[in-house]
Amino acid sequence: MFWKKKKLHYQLVQDQPLNTPISELSFTVFDTEATGFSVGSHDRLIEIGAVHVERLKVTDDTFQTYVNPGRAIPERITELTGITDDHVKDAPDSLEAIERFYEYIEKHESGGWVGHYLAFDVLVLKKELLRHKYTFDEPLYFDTLDLIGYLAPSWDMRDLEHYALSFGTKIFERHSAVGDALTTAHLLVELLHYLEDRGKRTLADLIDITQGENGSPAFQR
Repeated sequence: MFWKKKKLHYQLVQDQPLNTPISELSFTVFDTEATGFSVGSHDRLIEIGAVHVERLKVTDDTFQTYVNPGRAIPERITELTGITDDHVKDAPDSLEAIERFYEYIEKHESGGWVGHYLAFDVLVLKKELLRHKYTFDEPLYFDTLDLIGYLAPSWDMRDLEHYALSFGTKIFERHSAVGDALTTAHLLVELLHYLEDRGKRTLADLIDITQGENGSPAFQR
């Protein structure tokens, strides 16, 4: 029997003119944690964390939820993230958690999603929605790796903490979804200032850097 995928009705990104200055944009910076990297098969989402960035400032408005993966969390993941089975046993399932996340995005009228190696986090959400027979609406999103690749093309792809140290931005609790989202958000603001110094000052410039030929191969669809 064939089934038809359903759609979640949330306004995930606000339409904005391409000439909107970067200094007037807002972003939802987010991160996910999962039971492992095989999210297309047996691994599952266990946490979503996010923070709202408005007009080149990291706000104190954050979002966090654990997610019940319906399976045991491997010991190595608990050691890495600090998330145990007790943290997730009474947490919402992935669909409810994603809906709460979408409500947070909609409330803040986000102009785009941001993450560090965002391809993985997007894949996690896609796969979880697919398991519940829902579609995934492609938002406008930007990867800090692409911004770094534009500003410093000779650099190798490194861990988030490495770049935060390199650019002198704050580092929050690592391998915590909200902690990594906050670290990414502060790095983002610094990178956007660097872009402005190079004359890249509009939404169109940001899209050109991250979505075109310059963008991460992970997003080349």
